[in-house]
Amino acid sequence: MSKYVKGLLQKELEARFSDVGDFLVIETKGVNGNENNEMRGALKSKDIKLTVVKNALMRRALDNLGMSAAVSLFSDGPCTVVSGGDSIVDAAKEITDWGKKISAVKFKGAFVDGDVIDADGAKALAKMPNRAQLQGTVVMLAASCGANVAGAIASGGGSIAGCISSVVEKLEKEAA
Repeated sequence: MSKYVKGLLQKELEARFSDVGDFLVIETKGVNGNENNEMRGALKSKDIKLTVVKNALMRRALDNLGMSAAVSLFSDGPCTVVSGGDSIVDAAKEITDWGKKISAVKFKGAFVDGDVIDADGAKALAKMPNRAQLQGTVVMLAASCGANVAGAIASGGGSIAGCISSVVEKLEKEAA
């Protein structure tokens, strides 16, 4: 490949990843064409993109983008970059699911918030709650405090009402 073509490809990678903050790096060596098309189609419907890259060009592109820490993820073997989706956690969950269906799909690492994570850390991302789950937990916790306060207020009134009711019944029995 000529130096000019490599430069064009590097510029294309820089343009593609200039607005990507977090990404996974996976290995797809051994995935056949049908499996690849099926996986890409399913991931595309969830706005997750797969990009097979040439390691040397990707390292140079990352250097130019100020993501030099991620260069170590592209040291050996074929690499596929997974980006997009609602969050990196959602992308990791999807890749984990596809890894169960296609044994050739393996994590190599991830780049999250400016830090490099190894393969085990990238797998662990799939076990974390995603943004929607975390928001649901926060709402539940906030609502439970209010429910506890309302219950405490109501329980005091209920106790007083029960005492008054028993006194009224006692007085009615004595009057009869």
